[in-house]
Amino acid sequence: MSVARGDAVALTRELVRIDSRNPSLVRGAPGEAAVARALTDILRAWGFSVDAVEVAPGRPNVVARVGGGAGRSLMFNGHLDVVGVDGMTHPAFGADSRDGRIYGRGSCDMKAGVAAMCAGAARAADEGVEGTIVIAAVADEEFESIGTRALVESGVRADAAIVTEPTTLAIMPAHLGFVWIDAIFEGRAAHGSRWDLGVDAIRHAGLFLAELERYDTEVLSTRSHSLLGRPSVHASLIEGGSGMSTYPERCALKIERRTIPGEAADDAVRELVNLCDAVRGTLARRGQTLNASIEATFSQLPSDVALDAPIVRALSDALRASDETGRVAGMTAWTDAALLNAAGIPAICFGPGDISLAHAAEEYVPVDEIERATRVLTRLARTWCNGVEAAWRS
Repeated sequence: MSVARGDAVALTRELVRIDSRNPSLVRGAPGEAAVARALTDILRAWGFSVDAVEVAPGRPNVVARVGGGAGRSLMFNGHLDVVGVDGMTHPAFGADSRDGRIYGRGSCDMKAGVAAMCAGAARAADEGVEGTIVIAAVADEEFESIGTRALVESGVRADAAIVTEPTTLAIMPAHLGFVWIDAIFEGRAAHGSRWDLGVDAIRHAGLFLAELERYDTEVLSTRSHSLLGRPSVHASLIEGGSGMSTYPERCALKIERRTIPGEAADDAVRELVNLCDAVRGTLARRGQTLNASIEATFSQLPSDVALDAPIVRALSDALRASDETGRVAGMTAWTDAALLNAAGIPAICFGPGDISLAHAAEEYVPVDEIERATRVLTRLARTWCNGVEAAWRS
């Protein structure tokens, strides 16, 4: 395939046409190999130095570089995987264009962002950059982010990073983290008539859920972040019981706790353990016991970059110079920016598209946002890597 150097809109269409559903989310899905191969070929044709590095069998990251190498470095990060397509109201990989939009799974989340960052890097290089622009087009962000985890573990670094997730061209320096928690309640199976023998695990889980409601409304509501608002918790899944006339011997809850910067996963788990202890105390006063366990199964850190950080100021300057508003907001979804920040690379989100359309039955990205994002990223890369913007100098 051939895409003119720096043409972000054409590159978006090419990437959207390639099925890159994440096989960890969709059984039998192809993964990122084909789209990574296509992007590698295009970037090499554009003159980038490119490596395709497998982070799992058949699942590569594309890491490309362009520029002089003597000045500041800037990473553009975006993911190549997409979620499933069940229930979509238009062809998932048609990349159809109508009404000034490109439709398709991944058009918004986030192949338009990947295209804009690649095109912006190419245009900046054409205008001349002393430093290095690093393109990191990664695998698996939609599941466990093995792509960006492998990227930072391999030692790839930059002085700052832009994750080109869909932000409707707003600067998003912060996003929530999350913890997935299993709460397991054990009872005793017995015939429904034998209240003297049975222990109702579902009822014990219900007492815990009542405590969870109080915790969410009375405790979490008192905490806040200037861009993200309050943290939250919800019960995502519940399973228990075996029959109408049987006391349930087990009830399992799966809980998601969304965290704001400053909150640690261990602290969130400890707080739920305390809720269990409150239920245990209530039952003890009735002469009953609680057999329950609380365990975290997966977590991702929140992300937070100061509003006066050099990369935030530099992006603000690039937006203003491109006649954009430079609006600052919080990102609701989790992104790989958290992993980059944890590795010491200040990373913020900025890109074309609206996050509310991600994973939706109708997914599209406005063509004009792709073009505008590319102009901003071009200007940012040029000024950052050449060190000419006094606004972000330390």
